Parts: sequence; C-alpha cells; structure tokens
Amino acid sequence: MKKVYFLLPIITLAFLTIISCKKDDDGVITVPELDRGEEAVNAQLMIETYLETHFYNYEEFVNPPAGFDYAVVIDTLAGENATKTPLMDQVSSKTVSDRFEDNVSYTLYYLSAIEGDGDGASFPDLCTITYEGRALTSNSILSDVDENNDGVVDNNDLKEVYPTNLFDAAVTPVRFDLTQLVDGFQDTMIEFKAATSEAMEQPDGTVTYSEDFGVGVMFIPSGLAYFSSPPPGSGIGSYNQLIFTFKLFQVDVGDQDGDTVYSLLEDVNGNGLEEDDDTDSDGFPNFVDPDDDNDGTLTVDEIVTQDYVVNVTNGESDPVLASNEYEIDREEEENDEGQIIRTITTITLTDTDGDGTPDYLDTDNS
Repeated sequence: MKKVYFLLPIITLAFLTIISCKKDDDGVITVPELDRGEEAVNAQLMIETYLETHFYNYEEFVNPPAGFDYAVVIDTLAGENATKTPLMDQVSSKTVSDRFEDNVSYTLYYLSAIEGDGDGASFPDLCTITYEGRALTSNSILSDVDENNDGVVDNNDLKEVYPTNLFDAAVTPVRFDLTQLVDGFQDTMIEFKAATSEAMEQPDGTVTYSEDFGVGVMFIPSGLAYFSSPPPGSGIGSYNQLIFTFKLFQVDVGDQDGDTVYSLLEDVNGNGLEEDDDTDSDGFPNFVDPDDDNDGTLTVDEIVTQDYVVNVTNGESDPVLASNEYEIDREEEENDEGQIIRTITTITLTDTDGDGTPDYLDTDNS
C-alpha cells in the first residue's frame, strides 16, 4: 500500500505542474513537463555515454586483493585508465515499459559484478542491501576541456564535466520493500540473488553474511525513477538518471497485506507488476487488499493453510503439493532426540464451486 501512497504525490505534482503551465499571469515562471517518450530517448543517450566513458574495478573482482570489500568503484576512462574496458562492454540490459504511458519503453542497463548464489529476488519481495545512490545530472556532457586549468586534460576534468551527485547511501545493511521503491530499482533487483546464508549476528552486535551475495550497479532512466518530481530535499534533480551500486544480502518473500497469499501469487495477470491487479476494483491492488474480492470474507479465511512435518533424519521426503497448493514457509530444527525436523507450511487456493477462480477472488463461490 505504501507504494500506492508514495506514487500519489508524484502524480499529483506532475499534474499540478502541467496545470500551472497554463497560468503565466501571476509572474511565476513555470516549465511544462517533458514528453515521456522524448525524455526516454534523452535518458538512454545520456546513460549510454556514461557507460562508454566509464569503467569499474573489474580486475579486483577477478583477482580479489586481501581485504577486498567487493564494492563496485566507477571511474572515468582517462589517463592511466584510458585502456580499461568500458562499462558498455560489460553491462546487461532489458527493455522495460513505462508505467504511466503506453508505447514508451526504456533500455534499463545493469552491471552484474556478482550475481549471487542464494535466493533470487522477485518484484514484491523484501531485500536487505547496502547501497550508494548517485544522480547523473542533466548537464553531464563529456568534454576534453582542461576545466581545472592545470595544463592537462585528465581524470579530474572529466569528473567535473560529467558530474554525479551522491544523494543517499547505507553502509550498514537495510531492509527495503521493493514495492515501495522506484520502478527501475525493482526491475533491476529481480536479476540478482542474495547470499546463501541469512544474517549472522556477531558479539559486537553487527551482522555478517556469507560472501556469495549479489553485487551490482543499476543505471535507471528518469522515467523509471522520479521523472519531473523528485522528493523535495533529496538532492535529486528533475529528469536525473540514477545510478545505484549495491550488495544484495538477503531476500524475504513479500506478503504486504499479511493475508498469507504471497504477493507474487497476487500478480493475477502475470505481468510482473503488482500495481495493476485489482480484482474487486476498489482502488487497492490485490497485494495490499486483505479482502481481494470484496465479498466481506477476508482472504485469509478463504484459503486453507497446512503444516507438513518431515523427519529429515529418518529419510522422509517433502510432500508432493497439489496444483493449487503453494509452499509459503519451511523451517528446520533439531528435536530432543537429535533428529532434524522440517516443517513446511503451505496454502491451498480452494475453488469451492469449481469455476476456475479461487474462492478468495470469487464473490460467488458457493
């Protein structure tokens, strides 16, 4: 639900900007919002220029030095670094549709320094990460001008004429709900995996993870970020492209409305978006609606939850689930006899009237 509320101020601000452009008799200078299609082209050119003129510390990832922290460091292709491999030759990309306007799409570039070996992230999941966010400002144009007047065009000059503005960072792992973040962040994170182990608390209170976590960089065009309406005081300008370096440590399955139907399952149309599935048309997408069909019976009361207990030590196998049954949790613990006991929790999406629509989405299921 937070993403719904989060988007409303952005939509409202954009609307007010468009309306205010018609009022120029108050002495207030306003600028019309840019066309999303045209800005998508500008954003791609800008990001691609950045990728062609910058590199990352890939050699350290190939041969990690002692004490390497697996942090991606980006620098310009200049001076002694002029022969490094540019980011453009190392990134992957995917085509992502605009969430607000049909027939507009973006090339979303991302760098996978380490994919990760643990659980993969899905679009409505909760991810524990560290990150650094920079805004690629609109006046970022590559130049060979000696900007600092030191008699040589070098790395420092390129940084000055191709500025990025650090606006946020977290060196201690923080947990984010992907449905609350800008679309480009969500669209990128699903390409990565977490570490194979969960957080391990140390004596000093800090937490550590195994070193097989995902590490990457995302290059988000403004149309998949804040477009014309960045949060006030954020340090992000209108139409800024965003660059996030990050480490993905842990993924937890999202159930934003707590109805025990994982939000991934509430993507009824299967398009990988959580915002556009609203079965009862009440203005609340299914993933944040505790009564998805608005029949007065909560979703949690229209499904069947079941626990299977598996004695791993005795060689018992996991249950074979029905086609409408989904695992939502599993835990293992050692009992008093030293046996490993696995408990698997599932939900069954019952269909009482057999019409092909699960009860929790069916107002007439008797």
